[in-house]
This record gives sequence, structure tokens and C-alpha cells, in this order.
Amino acid sequence: MLSYLRIKNLATIEDLEVSLGEGFTVLTGETGAGKSIIIDSIRLVCGEKAAADLIRTGKTDASVESIFRRPERPPAGAEGPAAEDEGEVVIRRQMTEQGGGKALVNGILVPVKKLKELGAELVDVYGQNDHVFLLHLENQLQFLDAFVGGLALRDEVARAAQALKASLREKRDLEARERERAQRLDFLSYQMKEITEAGLRPGEDDEIQRERHLLRNAEKIGQLLDRGLDLSDAGEDSLSAILARLDAVCGELTGFDPAYAGFREAFAQSAITAREFADSLVRFKAGQDFSPERLEDCEERLSRIERLKRKYGPGIPEILAFAENAKREASDLARSQETLEALQGRIEVEFARYAARAAELTELRRRGAAELERLVEKEIAQLGMAKARFAIRLATTPATAANSETVRELGCDDVEFLISPNPGEEIKPLRRIASGGELSRIMLALKSVGKERDRPKTLIFDEIDAGIGGTTAEAIAHKLRTLARTHQILCITHLPQIASFARHHFRIEKTVDRRRTYTAIKALDFEERVAELARLTSGSQITETSLRNAREMLERNREGD
Repeated sequence: MLSYLRIKNLATIEDLEVSLGEGFTVLTGETGAGKSIIIDSIRLVCGEKAAADLIRTGKTDASVESIFRRPERPPAGAEGPAAEDEGEVVIRRQMTEQGGGKALVNGILVPVKKLKELGAELVDVYGQNDHVFLLHLENQLQFLDAFVGGLALRDEVARAAQALKASLREKRDLEARERERAQRLDFLSYQMKEITEAGLRPGEDDEIQRERHLLRNAEKIGQLLDRGLDLSDAGEDSLSAILARLDAVCGELTGFDPAYAGFREAFAQSAITAREFADSLVRFKAGQDFSPERLEDCEERLSRIERLKRKYGPGIPEILAFAENAKREASDLARSQETLEALQGRIEVEFARYAARAAELTELRRRGAAELERLVEKEIAQLGMAKARFAIRLATTPATAANSETVRELGCDDVEFLISPNPGEEIKPLRRIASGGELSRIMLALKSVGKERDRPKTLIFDEIDAGIGGTTAEAIAHKLRTLARTHQILCITHLPQIASFARHHFRIEKTVDRRRTYTAIKALDFEERVAELARLTSGSQITETSLRNAREMLERNREGD
């Protein structure tokens, strides 16, 4: 409930403050007195966009401060700002002529978006242009779901739809990649085959490079081998032959001097070394294939390895690791069909869950729509539309897993409110044919029968009585007072029939002083209310008769308060 409002430097208001009470409150005043400015100020603390030209001429800034009193117990299941805490909420909106400003909640700086969220929980404003709410089909669906108590079920449907859509997107992506998957498998198969057929061994490239070095120097190596054999063990001048002759000489000398016996042992060891060296040369020569064909094989092998290195890695270990990774990827891709089959099974389960919950929501809406039609027709009949017919068209499009467009978070239904304002007229969409006055009364009827009646808010009706009078005005006044039992009602009106039903009455006054215009607000006592009702009835020419009629009207209509 809005309990306090202070406005500074806003349009014709310099400094205005007012305390408001529970129940039904009306604001009256001459046209142009500034009633709408007060409503605009409430919109500002509820997060509406602020225009710099709202700031009073000659001032650099403006502010609106409000105090809302929350219910002691938030509604069960309430979420968001309304469920944060109880007690008072102080909202302050400051604006500057540069177009900037601040928004504060309980003294804490917050973004304007926060005010909009908080304001939506605290206030509903219905002006002559605010009934656009009824012209949007999503709002009509929202109202019906709230009326039938289906918001929690709709949330379940939305979650089921989100999960199902995610799975359908995953399936679509998998199927779209199927061709790419086949191409990738072919490519991986080619890579693995190329590496496998190469028969690579770790270190093989180093071995071949060493062998190639030998083969490239085969002629020189052959010459060295032959020369080494000649010098070590072949021919009369070889080392082995010389050592044998030295050993013979040394043997003869030993007969003359035993000291030469030690040389014979050294010569024998050297002869063994020379023979071993010659044997190694023979083995080396026998073990090498110095043919040109072998060199070509080595060159070709190294060239093949180099090509694989350029494709798959800097060395043989990296090439072999690449092949292992390709093998694993190919295995994963080969299992994608299994994944697709498993995903299809999941989709079937999720679709069944979504379809079941959506069907349950559809049935709830169908039952509730019939009840809402009956109640709204009854309400609008009391508001001067006795012959009007109100209906709700519920069109259901069954969902299919094959078409994700039919899987909707709001369920499978399209809802539209229909009306025939006059007898004999075809029933047509409300958003196309209803006038502003009719929309006002239908909104009031919906507020009267909707589930929101159990959730106290401040409801502001700005000239809801435009274009009506007489018994219809009195019926609207009765309805507003009934609403005021659960909500705080603020109503700007020009009709004495409506003003006389209010518990609280404020008059908005405009004065001019020293070429400046000022808007003020005054709480009226009983006698002042009588005078104001008389003015609303007969204008500036207030007579004893108009005063007497106003008094009777006020006394009569206050009885139910």
C-alpha cells in the first residue's frame, strides 16, 4: 500500500506531500489542475522513463519519494522483490535537467530496472491509455493462467519445453554433421592407413640417415677397407707379417739375452690386435650392401618419412601419437550413430513428459476459460454492458517432436478474449473492436474476478469513468469499493457518483502566484466533500439544491463503507 508520497519540482508541483490510507481514495479537481502529474510521479518511482522536461521551470532537478507498506505475509509462492522482506519500502527517484538521476530503495542505490521490477509487485496503473495491457494476447493468456492457478504448471511446461528443445537442437546438429562425419571418417581412415602402411619404428630415421651416410661414401670406405686389410694382415709387408718376423728375430736374441723374452709377448699381443682389426674389416665389408639400389631405397625411405613428418609431426613418435589420436577420434565418430539413437530415446521421453504436462495445462485452461467467461459477463453486466457477450477462444496446436516450432514454453494453446458489446453484433477479438471505455470496464471486471484479488496491491484508475455516467458510474463505484476491500484503490474521477463512494477524498488545486503556477493537494473533510461533489455535479454554479443532493449522495453512498 502507498502510504506516503512527496513530490518536489515536478512540472507545476513545487513541493507536495500527502499521506494516503487504506481502501478507496479519490482525487478530484479541475481539468489541468495537476491530477495526472501525481499519477506520473507514482509511475516514476515504479521505474517509468523520466523526461527532463518534467522538471519544473527554473529548477535543476526534481525528486519523488514514496513509502509503501508491504503485507505482513507475502503471498504463498511469491518470488522476486515482493518476497524479499516485509514492512516499509522507501523508494526515491531523483532526476536532473541533464537527463540523469538516481534511484534508491531503502537508501540503497539501485538501477531503474530494479524499480520497475519492484513497482510491478506494488502498483498497477490503469489510465485511459493503460488498457493496452488487454490488447496483447500474451497478457490475456497470462491472466487466464493466473485465474486458473496454472502458473506453476506453466513453469513446469516451460522447463519441459526447454529441455526438449535443447535435445532437438542437439539431434538436429548431429544430423547436420552426419555428412561431415562421414567425410571426416574417410579422411581419418586415409591418415591411419598412410601411417600404418609406412611401418615406422622409433629411431628408424636416425638409423637410415647413418646408413645413407655410409652408402654415399661407399667408394671411399671400400678403399679404406682394402688398404686396412693390406696393412694389417694381407701381403708380405703387412703388420702381421712384420710382427711375425720381429718375433722370430726376438726369439733368436733371447738365446743370447733373456731380457728380450718380454718383447716377444708384446709382439704376440700386437699380432692378435692386428688380426682382430683385419677380421673386423672383413666383417664390416661383408655386412654392407654398398649397391646403388640400396642407396636409392634409403633415399626413398627417408623421403617418405619426411613427408609424414610434414603432415603429422616433427618426429616419428609424434607421427605414431597422431595415428593413435586419429584412431580414437574415428572410434568416437563411429559411435555417433549410437549416440543419435540414444538421443532419440531421450527425446521420446522428454516429449512424452512435455506433451503430458501441456495437455494438463490445456485442460485446466479450458475449464477455467468457461468459468472466467461466466464471471466476466456477470461483472460487465453490472458495469453498464448488460447485453455484452464475453468469450475466450482457446486454439490448441498439438506439439510434435518432428517440428520444434510446435514445442512452446507457454504450452500448446493460443488464447484470445472476444467480445460482442451490443446485441446482434458478431463476437470479435477484444483488441480490435473494444472502445477505451469498454476496455476500462472489462479491466475492472477482470480485476474483480481475477486471482490477484488475493494479492494486495495499489491499483490506480486514472479517469476510468471517461464517457460514462448515471447508473453505470454508480455500478463502477460499487465495484471499486468492493475491490478496495483487498487492495488500495486510488481513482482520479470527474463523476460525483464515484467520488461519493470513496473512504478518502483529496482535491487537487492549481493556483497562480506571481506568474508561477502551483499545484497542491488537500484532504477533504465531510463538508468539504459535500462542496466538491456539488461542484462535480453542477460546475461553478453551486446551489443549495446541488449541495443538498451532494450531501444526500455522500451520506447514502458512505453507508457501505
